Amino acid sequence: MKKNIITGIIILGAIAIIAVVLTNNKKENEAKTALVAEKNASVSVKVETVKTEEISLDFSANGNFEPLQELSFSAEKPGRVVRVLVDEGSTVRIGQTLAIVRSEQIISDLQTAQASYQNALSDYNRFENAFKTGGVTKQQLDQAKLGLVTAKSRLQQAKVNIGDTNIKSTINGIVNKKYIEPGSVLGAATQMFDIVNVSRLKLKVTVNENQVASLKLGNNVNVKASVYPDANFSGKITFIAPKADSRLNFPVEIEIANNSSNDLKAGMYGTAEFASNQQKQSLMIVPRNAFVGSVSSNQVFVAENGIAKLKTVTAGRILGDKVEILNGLSDGETVIVTGQINLQDGYKVDIIK
Repeated sequence: MKKNIITGIIILGAIAIIAVVLTNNKKENEAKTALVAEKNASVSVKVETVKTEEISLDFSANGNFEPLQELSFSAEKPGRVVRVLVDEGSTVRIGQTLAIVRSEQIISDLQTAQASYQNALSDYNRFENAFKTGGVTKQQLDQAKLGLVTAKSRLQQAKVNIGDTNIKSTINGIVNKKYIEPGSVLGAATQMFDIVNVSRLKLKVTVNENQVASLKLGNNVNVKASVYPDANFSGKITFIAPKADSRLNFPVEIEIANNSSNDLKAGMYGTAEFASNQQKQSLMIVPRNAFVGSVSSNQVFVAENGIAKLKTVTAGRILGDKVEILNGLSDGETVIVTGQINLQDGYKVDIIK
C-alpha cells in the first residue's frame, strides 16, 4: 500500500515537471513570435497625395439599348396555320396581316350563330304579327325580342372570331423571330411572332445620388454606341426613377432616335454623356479606393511617418473614380489606396513606390 502511494506521488511530480517545462516553452515561443512579428509588422501599401484639382462635373454612364416597343404575338384561339405572310427581318406596319389561320371550330360556330339568328328573327316576326291580332301576350313578344338580340350578339362575336383568323400586327416594327410555318397547329397561347420597333430605342443606365440631382426630364443627352465610336446619337431623358435600387443607384432611361438604316440594335452597349451646366470647380479629391470598405464609411487611412492613422472624413460628390472631400483632410496629406484590408489604426506601413 505504501509502495503504491510513493509511486503515485512520483507520477504526479513528473506530470507537474512536464507541465512547467511546456508552459515555459510556450512562453518562450510566444516571445520569439512577438519579436519576429514586431520586426515584420509593417504592411505594404500604396498611397496617393490629397490635392485640389479643377474638376469637370460632366459624367457618363453605361448601359444597354432596348427597343422602344417589343411585342410577342401568341395565338388567342386554336387552329391550323394556312399561310405565313412575313419572314424574320420583315418590316411590318400596324394592321398588316402576318398569318392566316383556319379553325374548323370557329367556322362551325359562325354557321351555328347564323342559323340561330335566322330562327330568332323568324320567331320575332311571327310573334310580332300574332301580337297585333291578340294571339300572343306582350310578355311573349318581349321574350322573342330578347332572343333575337341575344342571337344577333352571338353572330357578331362569331364574325369577330372569324376575323381573328387573320393575325394582324398591332405595332410598327421588324419581325425578330418567327415561330410558326404553314401547317403549324396552334393551341391557346402558342407563340407566333416576336416584333420589335427599333426606330427609337431606350438606353437604360444608373447614376448615383449626387449625379441624379442634376438631371431633369427632357434634358438632351449625347449618346454613343461602342460599335460606332465615331458616331453621335441624340437622346432625351424620359424617365428618372423616384427610388434608388438595392445598390443605391437611380435608374434613368434615355430615348434615342435611330438613324434611317437602323444601325443601332437592341442589346448593344451604349454610353450616355451627361453635360453639366456648371463650369469646372476647384475641389479637394482623393481616389475612390482610398475609402475603407466604401465611400459611405467616410473613413480613410493616412500614412504619417510610416504609421497608418485612421481618419474620419466628410465625402462629397462621387466623380467617377474620384471623390470630393469636404472635411477631414488637407492638401498634401498621403492617403492609403491599397492594402487597407490588412490595416488597423497605428500599424506600421511600408510604402510601395
